[in-house]
Amino acid sequence: MLLIPAIDLKEGRCVRLKQGLMDQATVFSDNPAETALHWFKQGARRLHLVDLDGAFAGKPKNLEAIGGILGEVAKEITVQLGGGIRDLQTIEKYLDLGLTDVIIGTAAVKKPEFVREACKEFAGHIIVGLDAKEGMVAIDGWATVTEHHVIDLSKRFEDDGVNSIIYTDIGRDGMMSGVNIEATVKLAEAVKIPVIASGGLTDLNDIRALCAVEKSGVAGAITGRAIYEGSIDFAEAQKLADSLTAQ
Repeated sequence: MLLIPAIDLKEGRCVRLKQGLMDQATVFSDNPAETALHWFKQGARRLHLVDLDGAFAGKPKNLEAIGGILGEVAKEITVQLGGGIRDLQTIEKYLDLGLTDVIIGTAAVKKPEFVREACKEFAGHIIVGLDAKEGMVAIDGWATVTEHHVIDLSKRFEDDGVNSIIYTDIGRDGMMSGVNIEATVKLAEAVKIPVIASGGLTDLNDIRALCAVEKSGVAGAITGRAIYEGSIDFAEAQKLADSLTAQ
């Protein structure tokens, strides 16, 4: 089970939101590159970046901070990023910058064919990010809840070449209320694509619960507020996950 520290970028700073609300941002660092290096030193093998401003604007907004992060860790670990990715040119720019994978979220819902095009053009580098509230997919930085159920939408991408799906339970994101294991497992069992859990990771019990369902197709978990506020020691959590996976 791979644990992935999240670095959410807002106006060049590292923040965490509650339930995706931009006015509920807590600033954890003014130096995202330093933060990325910290998580690498703690044993992170992958980082999850989100351009929050880009998610709302529909285009990249934190390129300087992203470039700084990649300059520190891109040669050491893999880095994925989502937020504001709406066209092939943006994907190409990000991959050229040193990102390993890009995450298509809102565009995957509004234009599912875009995912197919991106997978064809950049094979092996495309992740779909689906954020849901009570099972229904939300878009535009979580501002709009659609009529698409997360499982139904996920099945559309099974033959496109997507390397994973990040499933975020909006109701739990940033709330320190525990991972929605049941919904995550249902999605993982319904599709052939590996699922990465996101939203609500709180303590080591969540790590144990996720490792227990890894065989269902849950390949990893993104963690944010818990590792910034200290309810999870990242290095300890990844060691635990590794030991449980090895059993």
